[in-house]
Amino acid sequence: MKFRNPRTKTAAGLAGLMLVAFPLAACGSDDDSPERVNAVASIDNLTGDMTQITVDDDFFPTLDSLGVTPGVIPDATLDGNVLSFPITGGHVSVFEPGSVPNYVTGTIFHENSGLTLTAGDIEVELRNFNVDPEISLVYGDVVANGQVAATSAPLFRLNGSTLQPLKTEGDTAILEGTKVFISDVAAGLLNDTFGTDAITDQVLVGVAKITVNTK
Repeated sequence: MKFRNPRTKTAAGLAGLMLVAFPLAACGSDDDSPERVNAVASIDNLTGDMTQITVDDDFFPTLDSLGVTPGVIPDATLDGNVLSFPITGGHVSVFEPGSVPNYVTGTIFHENSGLTLTAGDIEVELRNFNVDPEISLVYGDVVANGQVAATSAPLFRLNGSTLQPLKTEGDTAILEGTKVFISDVAAGLLNDTFGTDAITDQVLVGVAKITVNTK
């Protein structure tokens, strides 16, 4: 099963991934025609560091009630209630807010890491997360008992309404507060796999903290 990113882009939820609003001068063009506006910055090769999710208090109990045990695959970690996924690459362009309809474009990769969900002899992997900041979705691959069930599937949706102001520490930029929810597509796949209807796109996974190298 192959999912492709939607062609129609919207600005909804862009604040949820303003991680690329690095400490750069907001010096966009005075001309508001999108085709004539230059990017404030274009970063061709992102070099990390980490996307972390502080898991919501109800998420693990919800999985437990379904008999599902969470875990991680390399190179992710689970420390207490904090999931961590290294940023492995990507590219991004940043425009002055208001100068173009979608002022953050690109992809942020988290290859070779992800979540495992195990119930009895069934194990599902959600892995290789790719963030699309323009449409506030996280794509990834789904593997069930070693067999690929879906590639580039929209696994999580993002809501940045609780995003905190950008912080900087040394050569990193930090944004925290974006809410991460299961997508409707992922909910359907998981329900089918685990034989339930309890997983919906209203399930809150947790709150994201994204730390990105700016050099």
